[in-house]
Amino acid sequence: PVFERGEKMQLTYAVRNTHRAVGARTSSAIVRKFGPQGLSEGHLTVRLRGSAGQSLGAFSAKGLKLVVDGDANDYVGKGLSGATIVVRPPAAARPRAHEDAIIGNTCLYGATSGALFAAGRAGGRFAVRNSGARAVVEGCSANGCEYMTGGAVVILGAVGDNFAAGMTGGRAYVLDERGRFSDLVNPDSVVWSSFTDDKSEEACLALIRRHAEETRSLRAAEILKDWPLWRNLFLEVTPKEILRLREKQAVPAE
Repeated sequence: PVFERGEKMQLTYAVRNTHRAVGARTSSAIVRKFGPQGLSEGHLTVRLRGSAGQSLGAFSAKGLKLVVDGDANDYVGKGLSGATIVVRPPAAARPRAHEDAIIGNTCLYGATSGALFAAGRAGGRFAVRNSGARAVVEGCSANGCEYMTGGAVVILGAVGDNFAAGMTGGRAYVLDERGRFSDLVNPDSVVWSSFTDDKSEEACLALIRRHAEETRSLRAAEILKDWPLWRNLFLEVTPKEILRLREKQAVPAE
């Protein structure tokens, strides 16, 4: 019905960790039939229950939405190209979700557009070389946002070592509950501070609200309920390259 008559659809399947790159072939068909911008967001929603294998949503296109009730392996959203991916734990696991890993390593690698919302922690090398996707996770391991060039990432929990190494674009917003972020970030490429302006704060808030809506995250709900308190624990991470470009643009031509 999607391809023959352009209808919106919702499909539901069980998923196992032997099912790899779920969404990639469907996305190829979407782009061949409708073009990269031919379908509205969420036109085809696929709900999966279980543990997804590697490369869930790899290279997935706009129009496709993948919702996993369970968890997923490495490379979630690799090369993400416009699709929306939601990974959320079963209801019984939600109270401790922000303490547990829900997606594996190297997720959102090389993503160009689209969104990822995962109600739990990500593994290492999260959002490496992301150039345009938006994402919210509830913590990540080492080398998060490495070589990132665009997009926006919100991390509602602790990060690992070498965060933002080589980051030249985009934005990251990190909840620094333990006050250890300065020991974990790579200072060569970025600066960090409280929200620099209302626009930055609202951008972060909007992603947290979307995360709460998509994943039913108790962590996000707690933060939103008492935002005036939690906002003081967030740090906005800005690439030095962006600041240099702003300074250059601010200098009047001779």
